[in-house]
Amino acid sequence: MARRSISIDEKINQQKQVVFQAKDKYDAAVAELEKLMKKRDEVRQKELLNAFAASNKSFEEVMSFLRGESPEE
Repeated sequence: MARRSISIDEKINQQKQVVFQAKDKYDAAVAELEKLMKKRDEVRQKELLNAFAASNKSFEEVMSFLRGESPEE
């Protein structure tokens, strides 16, 4: 049986296809990650608003806390 020799150009084209497929898979994974992180941030924002609404702290007290200011006595 004779082995067919693959030219360097054919090898380059094959490797390009491998790279393109890997890039497509990577791009899809990054998009999914960004979507999940956005969803997490939305959930956290809702939790923060609900906690603020349920608290007995004033807007000014919460803002002072978030700025790291010590409470005024």
